[in-house]
Amino acid sequence: MSDIPQRVFIKEEGPREGFQIEGAGVPTARKIELIDALSQTGLEHIQIVSFVHPKLVPGMADAEAVVAGFTPAPGIAYAGLWLNRKGLERAIATQRLDLQGKLTLYASDAFLMKNQNRTREQQLAAQPELVRMYRDHGIPVRTGFVTAAFGCNFEGDAAPSRVVDLVGELLAIAEAEGERLELVGLGDTMAWASPASIQRVVGMVRDAYPDLELSLHLHDTRGLGLANAYAGLQMGVRHFDAAVGGLGGCPFAAHNGAAGNICTEDFVLMCEEMGIETGVDLEKLLECARLAEDIIGHPLPGKVKQGGSLMAMRRKLAS
Repeated sequence: MSDIPQRVFIKEEGPREGFQIEGAGVPTARKIELIDALSQTGLEHIQIVSFVHPKLVPGMADAEAVVAGFTPAPGIAYAGLWLNRKGLERAIATQRLDLQGKLTLYASDAFLMKNQNRTREQQLAAQPELVRMYRDHGIPVRTGFVTAAFGCNFEGDAAPSRVVDLVGELLAIAEAEGERLELVGLGDTMAWASPASIQRVVGMVRDAYPDLELSLHLHDTRGLGLANAYAGLQMGVRHFDAAVGGLGGCPFAAHNGAAGNICTEDFVLMCEEMGIETGVDLEKLLECARLAEDIIGHPLPGKVKQGGSLMAMRRKLAS
């Protein structure tokens, strides 16, 4: 248990993940309302929009309006997502976002083709061009990401050795272009991970690159999200993506839809009970989870927003 960190860092992705999946029916003002509420919780990184084609992702057609309308709070990095140069240029034009370059490789060739319409070789060849694109705009490249790092519905389990190789390729590409990756994320995009595979893959990557900081992007489609996060904590992972209320999902993950990222407030409660610092005010975050549910108009999978925090229950019993 000695590898469990004393502090974790949460990247909140609910506004982007959730409103992207929900479609065009969520009013811009209500998206801004959630972002502003999340800004009061102690979260230090919030991904609020994606700059993608509005016909393909109608829920993000108002990305510029959302970015223009929210109220930034000190000490918070507000981020966006983009898939190409045009998307990046849209993000830059807002002049209100924290812009950082990211390189991405896929552990599943089939998913890569479905998601990006590229072969493995094409994706690999595109990464140096990405670095140069970021350099042209003065944006540092400090992050890498391996998508479907634990498996996918099209190819099954991902070989841990391949994930290690992909991490090495990301580091080598960045180094060849004069950049240094400080963080590499492992994405369980279609919820193929289990605690055992988290330990196996993270362990092999850590053995190969012991000084590299890792992050986990976990989906809860099969109900193992928090268990997998706990396994990551045991392996010393300090960086986690999460979504308030459990907003979002992956359109490729299951025929009947899929759960989103691990639920932020549920993860915060688990860390709180383990004595791990998050910097997040859980009660304020619970208010945000209930707000998110009200905004989208249907139940969200988070549990603590219904059951309440244990700390609040202890205070009630002590009074």
